[in-house]
Amino acid sequence: MLETTLTQLERLVTELLEQNRTQGEHLKRLEQELQQVKDENDSLQLAAMEQEEQMNSTLGRLQAILQRSGVSAES
Repeated sequence: MLETTLTQLERLVTELLEQNRTQGEHLKRLEQELQQVKDENDSLQLAAMEQEEQMNSTLGRLQAILQRSGVSAES
């Protein structure tokens, strides 16, 4: 009986070690994916800010053109 219990214990420990290794690899992949998504998010936020600045600049120029032409430009 003791031999059977030890054999089962060895098998369970081996399974747990394998699960731990697999989960560690999965965690590493998830951390890499998270970093990639964070980097992409940063790039998208920067692009959005640049686009907003460009739109504001364009709006200002259009308003100036309208003012010079005597048309009221309300925003």
